[in-house]
Amino acid sequence: MVGVPEKTEQSYEQARDELTEVVRKLEAGGLTLEESLALWERGEKLAAVCEEWLEGARARLTAAMNAETAGKDDASDPAAPF
Repeated sequence: MVGVPEKTEQSYEQARDELTEVVRKLEAGGLTLEESLALWERGEKLAAVCEEWLEGARARLTAAMNAETAGKDDASDPAAPF
């Protein structure tokens, strides 16, 4: 399916919600350096998952808009039968 990430098992919403929680924990502080680094790395991966979903959605919207534009172009063609 076009626009749906193939390499991830998380939905956009799941990744976004988990990323929000990671940010909250990092901002709260009180973590060891190792814990902070692990959370940062997890956050980077989650951000990449979100970006992949958003890029796919953007591609789907562009394709739909192009198809709509192509349909309008055909309608204005005097040689078109309908």
